[in-house]
Amino acid sequence: MKLKDFQAQFQRAILEGNDAVLEHLTDGACETKSNLLNVYRDAYTLRLIDVVGNDHEQLRRYLGMDDFRALAAGYIAAHPSHHPNARWFARGLPDYLKSAEAFADRPELAELAALERALNDAFDAEDACVLRMADLAALPPAEWAGVAFVRHPSATCLKPYTNAATLWKALKAGDDPPAAARLPEPARIVVWRNETIAMFREFPPDEAMMWELIGEGATFGRVCEMMAVFGGADGAAMRAAGILKTWLDVGLLSRALPPAD
Repeated sequence: MKLKDFQAQFQRAILEGNDAVLEHLTDGACETKSNLLNVYRDAYTLRLIDVVGNDHEQLRRYLGMDDFRALAAGYIAAHPSHHPNARWFARGLPDYLKSAEAFADRPELAELAALERALNDAFDAEDACVLRMADLAALPPAEWAGVAFVRHPSATCLKPYTNAATLWKALKAGDDPPAAARLPEPARIVVWRNETIAMFREFPPDEAMMWELIGEGATFGRVCEMMAVFGGADGAAMRAAGILKTWLDVGLLSRALPPAD
């Protein structure tokens, strides 16, 4: 057998459980060839469990090592690796936990995994300009109403129905997490990268509305109008300006678009 054919057959033995390669192997001095092949299979699975655990450290802490290994092994069996870069292997874990019958009564697991996935993705997101308050200093007051803003490409919004974010914060701090709970209304959590640090923040309703409007290309004037509808006309522009300043301070925006002609 040519080397490349043997390598392909050995790979199938590890990834697919195909034992055809055994006819080309010999027993060892102390172990059968079948047992030796299983050592490679077990090592491969354990390595992938480590990959999943490295991407989901707080989920691993939340479950404990034994339960996490069982969860990860189930994911590995359901989603064999097809990408040469292990960095992307665990990307399907949130969807797996959401759809797997074994975890149907624990929705916080899928949402905790989704939060960690979003943080990982934010860290890996493309580099882009970050808009700061100083960049807007020269903007004439008369033009503010027509300016639109572009969200930073690392930013994404999650809408968890459980207290997954509270669980994550407690676990990250090394504290005992509270009991898992379903929220009365879905939260709005924005995850992004500020310089080299991936972070997240839960938005109150008015800020969440403003975030959606900015994403749709609404001008600052339109945002102020909707803020007035949402929370009353008094101080609507100031509320919108305060939220905008917060976003500028933490790197949530990438560009300002000048008023259309």
